[in-house]
Amino acid sequence: MEPTNTAAAQTQESRLHFLDYWRIIRIRKTVILAVFLLVVITATLVTFILPEAFASTARIKIEREGSDIQELGGVPTLSSYDPYFIQTEFEVIQSEVILDRVIESKNLNTEWGKRYAGGEMLKTRETRRILQGQINLQPVRNTSLIEIQVYSEKPEEAADLANAIAQAYRDWRLEQSRELALGGIRELEKQYEEMVQRVNEAQAEVDRLREELKVVDPFAMGTVSGSSVDVQVVQQIQGQIIQLEADYVNRKTQLDNLRKLAPAELRDAIQTVAGSDPELSTLISDWNLAEQRLIALQKDYTPENPTYRNAKSMADDLQRRIEARIAGIMIGLDNLVSSTKASIDSLRSQLEQTKQEEGQRTTTSRPYYRAKQNLETIIVLRDVLERKIYQEKIDVSLPKTAMVQIVDWAEPSLRAVKPNKILNIALGVVVGLVVGVGLAFFIEYLDTSVKTIDDVERSLQAPVLGIIPQDVGIMLAEGPGSPNAEAYRVLRTNLLFSRKDDRLNTICVVSAGAGEGKSTTLLNLATIFAQAGDRVLVIDSDLRRPTLHRILGVSNSTGLTSYLLKQNALEEVIQTTKLPTLDFMPSGKLPSSSMGILSSSQMKALIGEVKQRYDYVFFDSPPIMGVSDASILASEVDLAMQVIQYRRYPQPMNIRAKQMIEKVGGNLVGIVLNSINVSQAAGYYGEYYQSYYHQPEEEEAPSATKAEEAEKPEIKSKF
Repeated sequence: MEPTNTAAAQTQESRLHFLDYWRIIRIRKTVILAVFLLVVITATLVTFILPEAFASTARIKIEREGSDIQELGGVPTLSSYDPYFIQTEFEVIQSEVILDRVIESKNLNTEWGKRYAGGEMLKTRETRRILQGQINLQPVRNTSLIEIQVYSEKPEEAADLANAIAQAYRDWRLEQSRELALGGIRELEKQYEEMVQRVNEAQAEVDRLREELKVVDPFAMGTVSGSSVDVQVVQQIQGQIIQLEADYVNRKTQLDNLRKLAPAELRDAIQTVAGSDPELSTLISDWNLAEQRLIALQKDYTPENPTYRNAKSMADDLQRRIEARIAGIMIGLDNLVSSTKASIDSLRSQLEQTKQEEGQRTTTSRPYYRAKQNLETIIVLRDVLERKIYQEKIDVSLPKTAMVQIVDWAEPSLRAVKPNKILNIALGVVVGLVVGVGLAFFIEYLDTSVKTIDDVERSLQAPVLGIIPQDVGIMLAEGPGSPNAEAYRVLRTNLLFSRKDDRLNTICVVSAGAGEGKSTTLLNLATIFAQAGDRVLVIDSDLRRPTLHRILGVSNSTGLTSYLLKQNALEEVIQTTKLPTLDFMPSGKLPSSSMGILSSSQMKALIGEVKQRYDYVFFDSPPIMGVSDASILASEVDLAMQVIQYRRYPQPMNIRAKQMIEKVGGNLVGIVLNSINVSQAAGYYGEYYQSYYHQPEEEEAPSATKAEEAEKPEIKSKF
């Protein structure tokens, strides 16, 4: 059963959270509605006040610089989509390089000066700033197209400016391409002249060193230096050594592996090594046949039989010949490995001798070959520059592809695009609703008053004994059939079950501040106890601002203070009510100081006396914050019950009141959450109230009749 209960609890918790949000919206609906209307009205007014603007769009296709004919380099120029290139061109189009051309061609300094500066001519930077604010550039996705959109109060002007910007950008790209190409050719020609001079100087140095060092160079007149015969010999010897070393390692490894094998394994493995040896193959084949014949003869002859002995002798002879042949092959392999090692050593000696001879010649002619190598490098660079200059000159003369092509010319718009009235108003509605709800939740977050049972139990760490609805009447006047009586019956039941001892029958009702419904809650709860047949006494011990005598409509001339000051006997200050089981003791005339009275031994004696005479005694008290009367009462009676009004005082104040009760030793039995607005809190407390306050019509009629016929309670002296 535990998993089921857990799942149900989780579902209930989630539902309560949702209903709690709905409760906040219902409670703060005035704030939400006010903010919503304010934002919507503001958005609507701004939308209709803003001037209309028309938009025109010109579309251009941009490419990198390229030629219609394949260039001399042999690689065709290909253009591909590059998002960084598009973004770079965005910035170029909006730069002063392009916009200043448009401003000059359209004379915008003068024209817009008449419009925006009262006829005074604008400066170019001011006009450029205005024009930049009217331009909107957008790429066409996955293409090399750019949309140039211009806004203006005049549709013709918007189209004219969009086309002018596209044309200015196209002309600028062509000019830049040609200027860069010509400038590059001039720089290349300058470097080529310097390189020719360096070639002449290097050639003279090579000729001088050849004559001075007497170097015999068969390739001296060429542009590529040749390799000497000794160098070629060294390379050949090195190649042979590498090949022989690889063969030596393979053969040595193979021979070592064969030596590790057993005779039977060696016989099988040697065939792969000496597979081309026909004699070994024939011997192994004959031996296999002899072994098969010997196995067949074992079935018919004994080992002493001449036929079997001849076959056995033949097989043994073949076995000895095979072993001898294998031994010979192994000796041949060993000799081959040794000869390979000797060849490697011989070639290495020859290589060292050749290197020594080459080193001597190289040391002598090294300056010459270094100078010749430098000459060859300079000649290569000179030839590259010469080809590049020739190529660039031809490329400049070739017809170029359209790096910027105007695909769609801008045309005047037929209707305004700004402001978008429908969109602005819709956004105003959405923003107003969001801001209103957000503000409502923010206010709710700042509101630290008690709002739910969870707030009470979490902050005060005390159980909630009952929930009292808003605008309840006096149960004594309404009778037991009152629709609000069930809330007090639930409170009575929870209070009785919360007692640890049935002898605890004196109860003090306190609250943190004034106006929380403490006195009404006490009187109605006492009435419910009395209606259940218990003998109940209500004592108005609020000596600061007594209210119970006004609710019951009796005189307050004699009462609690009269008894405590020994002016009247107990029987003289207790009065009866309409209910025979409910008695009432007013507060009496207010003394100058009530503190000494409530803490006197006479008060303690009174509590002990009424505790014996009545089943339950309820004490009304002043607010516990600011005065000590309630604290004194809470320490003298058996039980204390705290009343908290829904959404009235901050939670820290209620927590402080609970702490004051506990500090004086009061026994706080629980909390009563009072004055719940059933209509607003229906989502949170709906199930609680539905079973208690929505009675069937046939049950409500008698109760209503009784309530109408009920008169003001009759109060008279009991004795």
